[in-house]
Amino acid sequence: MSSICTRFGWLWPRVIALFILVANAVGATNAPEKSGRHLPAVRVAPDNRGFMTADGKRFVPFGVNYFRPGTGWAPQIWKQFDPEATRRDFARLRELGANCVRVFLTFGSFYNTPGQLSPEGLAKFDKFLELAEEAGLYVHPTGPDHWEGMPDWAQKGRWIDDEAIENLVSFWSLFAARYRDRSVIFAYDLLNEPQIPWDNPRMRQKWNQWLQDNYGSKERLAAAWQKASEKLEFGKIDPPPRDALPGRELLDYQLFREHLADEWTRRQAAAIKAADNNALVTVGLIQWSVPFVMAGPWQYSGFRPARQAKFLDFLEVHFYPLAEGFYEYTGAEAEKRNLAYLEAVVREVAMAGKPVVLAEFGWYGGGKLTIDGGRHPPATEIQQAEWCQRLIEVSIGWCCGWLNWGLYDHPQARDVTELIGLLTADGRTKEWGRVFQKISQELAGKPVPEVREVTRPAMDWERLLIDREAVKAFRERYYTAFREQ
Repeated sequence: MSSICTRFGWLWPRVIALFILVANAVGATNAPEKSGRHLPAVRVAPDNRGFMTADGKRFVPFGVNYFRPGTGWAPQIWKQFDPEATRRDFARLRELGANCVRVFLTFGSFYNTPGQLSPEGLAKFDKFLELAEEAGLYVHPTGPDHWEGMPDWAQKGRWIDDEAIENLVSFWSLFAARYRDRSVIFAYDLLNEPQIPWDNPRMRQKWNQWLQDNYGSKERLAAAWQKASEKLEFGKIDPPPRDALPGRELLDYQLFREHLADEWTRRQAAAIKAADNNALVTVGLIQWSVPFVMAGPWQYSGFRPARQAKFLDFLEVHFYPLAEGFYEYTGAEAEKRNLAYLEAVVREVAMAGKPVVLAEFGWYGGGKLTIDGGRHPPATEIQQAEWCQRLIEVSIGWCCGWLNWGLYDHPQARDVTELIGLLTADGRTKEWGRVFQKISQELAGKPVPEVREVTRPAMDWERLLIDREAVKAFRERYYTAFREQ
């Protein structure tokens, strides 16, 4: 620890803050418990700065995204469900101090036929909940995804197709009603990293309707876009190309995409609340839901945290160090740029006024990746552990929960999941696993800190949505402020 403090003295106050934050909840839920216990329900805390259990204890979600090595890529979580292996994994997680597991539901095992949940899938999930509760772990199910195959209806465009969305609404109505009395469920995540596409026939129809609803007449639209009205006809207006120049037309298209995202979230969240008004609901936002690092306007997900917040109990966001491409542990500046990127993302998400969980994070360590032709340099387990610890230190205060991406390294993966675990694929505890355990055990019994005061440039959200040069310039201003404070 002393060598870390010498090299990264600018982070030492955040280390102290880390020791102050996670505590109340992690300590309340990390002590070994007798199997078969009934976990108290989790609710948003009255101060809206985190979570509390029904018995009045602070709760900080601290754990992993759960899947097992040797089950393919994408992992076949349910088709290869092994209850005894899962029981052993949950015991390891409790030893490491975890209190929560996020797990992916799949179309293939739960919901191929609209309006009908799969009995086989439900039986496996029932067992999963039983094993988690025995171990003292909360479960965070993530809405049905493609990992075990997708039905035809879901491939039509599950973010924008009305039939697909209605089928998802039906799924949540059935699923949340079935599990409304299971307090072992921490919260429902509508989907992992949803993104509104840029252009397709269904979107074109909705785009034209949105324009007509918002402008009323083509004359008003023409004035806003500074175009001749005779060149505009509702029903025949194409979306802007992906490389469109900054302007009102491009901004309108981004606002339209946000509208689609809002409707997608609103309808599903309402279905869950109608089935179980006490259930917590969120959605797992990809990090370019905040326009801080993007290849272009087209990469923006459309899920704007400030707009999404009104439909959700808390916000989730995912983060990986991609500030200037794939982070390779090349030095202090590369690390600081990625930490500045992290801070910008979680700070912006937290501005929506809801608790924030960093529901995916991590990076590789303990060997050399085989992905990308093996071009990335090897990284040690210590480098991985130091990066993950600094990530928690920097995000503290804005975030009130952290879930590592993966318990194990996953050799079959085609991304950094290959070496991202707390454990190696054969179950040996990595350095990051030991640091994870130390964080979970040493931070008990402390109050949740206030968000620390920092001076940062304000984000001109709408400009950044349409101008890649503005994104680059803002990123440099933010990094300068982060580096100098």
